Amino acid sequence: MKYFARIHLSSALLGATFALLISPLSIAAKDMQAKIAELQVVDCLLPGQTRMIGGRAYITPRRPTKTTAADCQIRGGEYVAYDRADYKTALNVWIAAAEAGDATAQVNVGEIFEQGAGGEANYPAAVIWYKKAAEQGNARAQFNLGTLYEQGKGVEKNQLEALNLYRKAWGLPEDSVMFQSAAATESEAQRKALEKTIKRKDTQIKALNSQIDTLAKELSASANGTELSDELASLRELVKELQDDKKSSETSMQKIAKYRSVATDPKAGLPLTAQNLSAEGITFGKYYALVIANQHYSLLDDLISPINDAQKIADVLSKKYGFSVQTLFNADNIEIMQAINNLNEKLTDNDNLVIYYAGHGNRIAAGDYTSGYWLPSNAEPPPKDTFWVANEFVTRHLSRLNAKRVLVISDSCYAGLLSDAPGYLFTSNNANFDFDYVRYKLPKASRLLLSSGGDQPILDNAGNGQSVFSNALLAELDANDSVLSSPELFLRLRNKVAIASQKLGLDQTPEFKAIKGAGHEVGDFFFVPKAIWKQ
Repeated sequence: MKYFARIHLSSALLGATFALLISPLSIAAKDMQAKIAELQVVDCLLPGQTRMIGGRAYITPRRPTKTTAADCQIRGGEYVAYDRADYKTALNVWIAAAEAGDATAQVNVGEIFEQGAGGEANYPAAVIWYKKAAEQGNARAQFNLGTLYEQGKGVEKNQLEALNLYRKAWGLPEDSVMFQSAAATESEAQRKALEKTIKRKDTQIKALNSQIDTLAKELSASANGTELSDELASLRELVKELQDDKKSSETSMQKIAKYRSVATDPKAGLPLTAQNLSAEGITFGKYYALVIANQHYSLLDDLISPINDAQKIADVLSKKYGFSVQTLFNADNIEIMQAINNLNEKLTDNDNLVIYYAGHGNRIAAGDYTSGYWLPSNAEPPPKDTFWVANEFVTRHLSRLNAKRVLVISDSCYAGLLSDAPGYLFTSNNANFDFDYVRYKLPKASRLLLSSGGDQPILDNAGNGQSVFSNALLAELDANDSVLSSPELFLRLRNKVAIASQKLGLDQTPEFKAIKGAGHEVGDFFFVPKAIWKQ
């Protein structure tokens, strides 16, 4: 009995000691969770304002806005705690303004349906709301609708319609060289595909008619031709179906727009020198960069190259391109989230921002939807995602930033999951990134992603203390001596990364695309070397 009593007493003492030890940690964890919740961007319904007219007071309708949970609380707003698995609460915030005809609210509603209101994407509903906003000239809606036409989600796949919507979002006139060249290429591809289909239908119809003639002769010579008669009727029905399909293809081909031969642009291929920039009077605004690198982890395997890569990236952005750079090394989730949140205080509506991330990345699949994550220094091994920084967090903060142009460069596993938008139809190896390109792109907001790979693991070290991706990125930024657009940068480094990674035994191909749901309006991001700045 004494033995068991000692055991009991010892257990009690151990339990009390353990409680004393863990209580501060539990409090700290709760404080951290509260801080994370305050930093999340939520759909906030602000209270109406009290206004006076002729001595009489009235209250305006409540106003929806995107802001942090902490700011919403301060301003007396109403929101539901952020839950990326449930978009219904966000829909309730925006739907009234959308139904009243507010184009921005209509785009937000469309994005909510596309992202998955009620847990499942509703593309036809997204199309309806995007069309309403697009008809009012909203560039973001035109772009989003274009991506659905390009992918055939909620509408019949139509590359030409996608191009036309991108053109409208871009602000390009229909007779512009850039649009007509892209549209003519796509039209020719559609025309050839339809011609091939029509030719195949003709061959099938001819073969079936030959069979019908043979059966008809056999039927006339047969004493009992019931079976032959049924076969003949089936063949004739099949011929009719093929003729209808052929006619439908011919009608589709007649609807394809025909473009006049596009004359060569006299400015095409000319380098964007300092003199040309001065003559055009182009103002690019101020440049900022947030460079994040996580190499040493508390609970995960350390990496080799992120800090070295990030230091070199920060150096070239600062010294060659004049960026004001903030670096963040081996940061935990709160430090990363606060740094992204604080960007909004610094940036104005004509500024440029690069967010560079190097470190561990991961993903979590839930049904048909897969979420990507940046892993901070305090990240726990999967499946514990408590301290992981979700792509949705980054995307939603980008949507509220004042900056006109934002480029996220992500060198991590599954980096491509930050955006599910398709690549650009306008981007090709022979594209001309001339003054027309700069002039049309610069006024439009951009939210772009240049990732080291897609939905896959990537290489950490290429053997020189740098990753394969950062090695190619730095080489192109160092070698550049003119205005460099982000798609041009992507085209320059894409094959280099693919070839270098294949030599090391891994297929890794960078991706370049817009970040949907973050305020993208088919703009672009430009790197302008100090050497050609207007003095």
